[in-house]
Amino acid sequence: MKSKLVIDAKGIYYRDLNERIRQAVKEGVKEFELLNVSGQRYIGTALDGEIKFLIHGVAGQDTAAFMRGPYMRIEGNAQDGLGNTMDDGFVSCTGMAGDVMGYAMRGGQIHIHGDVGYRVGIHMKAYKDKLPVIVIGGKAGDFLGEYMAGGVIILLGLFSQDKDAPIAGRSLATGMHGGTIYVREYVPEYQLADNLLVEKADDEDRKLIEKYVRRFCEEFDEDIAKILDTDFLRIKPKSHRPYGKLYVG
Repeated sequence: MKSKLVIDAKGIYYRDLNERIRQAVKEGVKEFELLNVSGQRYIGTALDGEIKFLIHGVAGQDTAAFMRGPYMRIEGNAQDGLGNTMDDGFVSCTGMAGDVMGYAMRGGQIHIHGDVGYRVGIHMKAYKDKLPVIVIGGKAGDFLGEYMAGGVIILLGLFSQDKDAPIAGRSLATGMHGGTIYVREYVPEYQLADNLLVEKADDEDRKLIEKYVRRFCEEFDEDIAKILDTDFLRIKPKSHRPYGKLYVG
């Protein structure tokens, strides 16, 4: 068995494609190049170890879900649920990604060059020594970081297809009770809930931002100096129990 397998996914049903990938992994294949991907779901789901994927096309729903270790690069766009409950590994996408990306993500990194949809990073949580990180080069839809319990989201707003839209949609970080969101330059005040503490990123924050933005720039061949040439906002919850006062006892 070769160490690299190239698969033309055109016309292949998603179950058949994933079964072929899993069988190849069992046989020792460590690198995959998938051509003509057109919405096939669950690519890389629950795989672990040092496996590499290069995907050309549109990765389907729940790509990289429950993934524990592989590196995945998507040359194109990704549908909803990218990195769903991802535990470890690295995903980069040269285009856009859909809704609920990074849902309940517990570790690893996801880097998106363009825009993302609604409810990205919902229920993200850090676990022991794992720190999940999402870097978004474009803009985000409504409910970014909703109920976020841990991890880091970095929103740059630079590489968007909608120049007139705000950097993030409505209800940013609603119910957030852990973790940190960093936003480049500015967020309209009306989009921020009362439970949030919004401050200018300090020197320690900037070190962390630079670490992950540097990797973003390596993936997408962008200029880190231009990205970091301005202030960032740090958004954190004021309380670990944002709805505590709504309950009796």
